[in-house]
Amino acid sequence: MSSVMSVSRADISDLNDIVAMEREPYEKAVPFRSTAALLDYAAAAYGSLTAVHFQEDADPDGTYLTWSFEAFQQQCIRAAHLFRSLGVQREAPVALLVPHIPSSLFALWGAQMAGCAFPINYLLGAEHIAQLLRKTGTRVLVTLAPCASLPINAEAHRAAELAGCVEHVLEIDPNERNPRTGSFQAQLLKYPDRDSFQDELTPDSTAAFFHTGGTTGLPKILRHTHRNEVHTSWFAAFYYAMQPGDRVLNGFPLFHVAGTFVYGLGPLVAGVTLFLPTLTGLRNQDFIRHAWHFADKYGITHFGCVPTVLSALLGVPKAAQQAKNVRWALTGGSPLPTELAQRFESQCDISVRNIFGMTECAGIVSIEPCMAPRHPASVGVRLPYSEVVAVPLESASKSHLNEFCQPGETGIIAIRGPHVSSGYLDSAQAEGTFTQDNWLLSGDLGHVDKDGYIYLTGRSKDLIIRSGHNIDPGIIEEAFLKLSDVSTCAAVGEPDAYAGELPVVFVTLKEGASLPPDQLLELAAPHVPERPAVPKRVTILDTMPTTPIGKIYKPTLRAMAAQTKMIAVIQPLGLPDGIKVQCSAQTRGVVAEIAIPASFSDDQIARLKETVGSLPLQIDFIHC
Repeated sequence: MSSVMSVSRADISDLNDIVAMEREPYEKAVPFRSTAALLDYAAAAYGSLTAVHFQEDADPDGTYLTWSFEAFQQQCIRAAHLFRSLGVQREAPVALLVPHIPSSLFALWGAQMAGCAFPINYLLGAEHIAQLLRKTGTRVLVTLAPCASLPINAEAHRAAELAGCVEHVLEIDPNERNPRTGSFQAQLLKYPDRDSFQDELTPDSTAAFFHTGGTTGLPKILRHTHRNEVHTSWFAAFYYAMQPGDRVLNGFPLFHVAGTFVYGLGPLVAGVTLFLPTLTGLRNQDFIRHAWHFADKYGITHFGCVPTVLSALLGVPKAAQQAKNVRWALTGGSPLPTELAQRFESQCDISVRNIFGMTECAGIVSIEPCMAPRHPASVGVRLPYSEVVAVPLESASKSHLNEFCQPGETGIIAIRGPHVSSGYLDSAQAEGTFTQDNWLLSGDLGHVDKDGYIYLTGRSKDLIIRSGHNIDPGIIEEAFLKLSDVSTCAAVGEPDAYAGELPVVFVTLKEGASLPPDQLLELAAPHVPERPAVPKRVTILDTMPTTPIGKIYKPTLRAMAAQTKMIAVIQPLGLPDGIKVQCSAQTRGVVAEIAIPASFSDDQIARLKETVGSLPLQIDFIHC
C-alpha cells in the first residue's frame, strides 16, 4: 500500500473560487496520472472506512454488504490480473454488460488497469451490442449470470456470438454474498491483490470506450483518456462539498458517465461511501417506495438520480424528520424542470442541484455548487481549468472557433479542457462535434451569464433524452420507413414533466395509403430495437416542414410536439375558454407563448402556471 499523497481539496461555491484555484499549476492541483492512481490514493487515505454499501434487496429490514476502501481496491487489482490472464493488454477493451453492483465496479476499474473498459447499455438489442463489440475488436465480455429480475444474459451471449470476435465471456453472479463456483467473483480469489499496472498508465492512455446516442449502423464510440476521467472525478466532489463519512446514493447505471464518475469515482476519492440500491437500482419501484426509510436508516447525505426519480419521490410520504441527513438531491442525465426542482425542495425540504454533462467530456460540463444558492434554470458553473462559451450559430460550423457570444447571448454551448475527449473511434464522425482547435460543440443552445452560470434553452441536435437514456432518432425513423405506407418520417422529443422528453414521430404517407396512427405504431414498434425508444405518439402530416434545400426541419416538429403536449396538460384543468397556446422554434430553442385572458382569477393563473411549469420548456406568459 502506498503512503498517503498530500493533496488539498477545497469546496467550490462560485466562479471566483474556480479562478483562484486556477492560479495553481494544473499538475499540482490534479497530481494523478490515472484512475488507478485515484483509487490508490483513496485506499491509502481512507483504508478501513466503508467505500461501497450494496443494498441486496428492497426489504426495509433486508440485508446489505459493504467493502472498505482497501478491500475495494484489492478486488479491482484482482480483476486486472484476471483480465491479463485472458490476454487483455494496454488499450484493449473489456466490455461490460452489467448492472451497477459492486462486482461490476471491480470489473470496470480492473479493466482500466489492465487494458480499458467498455461499458455498454444492456437495454440495446443484441445486434447493436454485437456491432459495438465488433467495431472495438472486443475479446473479453463481462455480463450478468442468468437472473429473473434482470434477464440480460441471453442477449449478451447472443451479441458475443454475432460479434465474432469475443473469446471469453465472464459472468457476475447476482448473488454477491454467495457467488457460485466459476463466477467472476469466484475467479477473482485466484489472483493477487497487489498492483503491477501503475507504471503502464499515463494521462494519455486509453481508460475507456463509451458509446453515445449512436445506435444505428454507425454507432459513435468515444475514447476516454485517464486524464479525461481523472479531471471530472477529482473535481466533482469539490462542487458537492463531500467529506469522508458522507454517503451518496448512486442511482445511475454503470454505462452512464454520471454513474461512473460524477457519483462514482468522484465521491470515492473524497472518502465518501457509495450506496448502491439493489440489483436494478432506482428502476426498482419497491426501493423507491422505501427510499426515505433507507435514507434515514443509513444516513444518506447526497441523493444522486435523474429528474424522473425526483418526480417519483414526490409521491412517497416523508415524515418531517425522516431522512434528515440528506442535504442535497443531485440530478442530471435529462432536463430538470424548474417547477419540479421547486416542488421537491418545498415538499421534501431537500436542496436540489443540477448538472450539465456529456459523454464526450467524461460526464461534466458544469455543476451547480452545493455551497452556493440555487440559480433556477441554471446548470451551474464550469469545471476548473476548462472553458465554456456560447458560439454564434453561424460560427459553430467552422473548424476553428474565433467568434463568441457576449454574456447572456444565446448560441451553441462549446467546451474545452482536460476532460474533453480526443474524439470518436471513427474520426469521420467528429465533424460538427469536435473542432480542430479542440473545442467540443455540445449541440445545446444556451448562454453564459456574467457570473459564469450556464443556462440551456434547447438543443440544436437531434438526440432525444428520456430519463437520462440517450435515444438516437434514427433507429425510430428506420423502423417506420420499413412500412410500405410511410413516405417520410422524423422522430423528435416531446417535453415531459416526468421523463424530460418522450419520443414522438411525425410521418407522411405515400399516395393512396390510409393507415391510421395507432396501426402505424403497432406495425413499427417491433422494429425499434430499444424499449425506451418506442414512440408515444404518431402524427400524420400532409407535408413535412423542410429547409430551403429540402432537409426535414426538426425544430418546427419539436414546436408542434410541444404545442400538442401543452394543450394536453392544460385541458384537464377545466379552466374557462380563452387561453391561447403557441409554440414556435426560435434561436433560443422551442418557446411556448401562453396568452392568459384578463378575466382569469389569481387562483386560476397559479394553477395554470404550476401545471405547465412542470414541463422542461421555455414559457412566456402574456396577460391580455
